Amino acid sequence: VLTNLYLLPSRISYDPTRYPKYIPEAYCLCKGCLMGIFGEESLHFRSTPVFMPTVILRRTPACAGGRYVYTEDYITIPVGCTCVPEQEKEAESVNSSLDKQEVKLLVGQNKPSSE
Repeated sequence: VLTNLYLLPSRISYDPTRYPKYIPEAYCLCKGCLMGIFGEESLHFRSTPVFMPTVILRRTPACAGGRYVYTEDYITIPVGCTCVPEQEKEAESVNSSLDKQEVKLLVGQNKPSSE
């Protein structure tokens, strides 16, 4: 896995019932990744957002002493992008089916014995 992280332009997310009301969110500009000495886009890698969990305050319908009441809430926001190798289609489908089999086995092990 490549560890190159690059910051990007951001969009501003606005929610009047949230504090802070405005949160910048990064987005990836390219499908692939800029590689090499001349910064050409390589489609052997894909540009993927990097997310960060963040605590915000969410306004509730309730009021106390003439003021809004807020509750703590957790959201995930995109803060940048990184490059990950693009997998071949055949390898991806094999890994996907293996992952599904592992999940079925794990779920089967966690079922209560009364079933």
